[in-house]
Amino acid sequence: MVKLVMVRHGESTANALNQYTGWNNVGLTQEGVVQAHVAAKKLQGFEFEHVHTSVLKRAILTAYIIQDDLNLNYVPITKSWRLNERHYGALRGQNKDATRREFGVEQVHLWRRSFYAVPPKLDHADPNVGPYKYYDARIMPLAESLYDAYQRIVPYYVDQVAPRLLDGKDQLIVAHGSTIRALIKYIEAISDQDIDGVEVANGTPLIYEFDKKLNILNSNRQSK
Repeated sequence: MVKLVMVRHGESTANALNQYTGWNNVGLTQEGVVQAHVAAKKLQGFEFEHVHTSVLKRAILTAYIIQDDLNLNYVPITKSWRLNERHYGALRGQNKDATRREFGVEQVHLWRRSFYAVPPKLDHADPNVGPYKYYDARIMPLAESLYDAYQRIVPYYVDQVAPRLLDGKDQLIVAHGSTIRALIKYIEAISDQDIDGVEVANGTPLIYEFDKKLNILNSNRQSK
């Protein structure tokens, strides 16, 4: 038996302001820091052998807190843009309630929850500095549906996470709501329609136990 644990980062400053975040590189609130410590407490005794996270600091900081609290700082960590939150395009930084008033509740629900709906796109890529300083602007998304994000997230899982699980090495992924929804869809073979109802809470570990062929033996995720 081998374990995969996935944790959505603790509350970010954008979460607290009810803003779309996407690829914006925001930090954790104090509550988010507490949530990361609580996640670590729930994982006492879990000795993962590799950590996977995005290049966004809210996920990286959460991963660092979990590693530190579990005395697993020495465990290798891989940071990949492929595990970033989905790109919310022109909605980034906007208040979610304000967009509901502007575009309507139904439209916003589609942008946020459906598998294929793409939010309004940026006019041009804006890599700027920080984690995108070395990112090729020619392939940087202008906006993504969950389907679009799925296309970059699942190959990372198949190439970097699944082989380690097949070797019997427990893995930890610390990422984002959409990242983890995409992985849940893949791991549990959830339909395009039913993924709409999957929610991922901040700082709550999702634990999967697999057999040697990566069939699910147990999971603490509550399915609707």
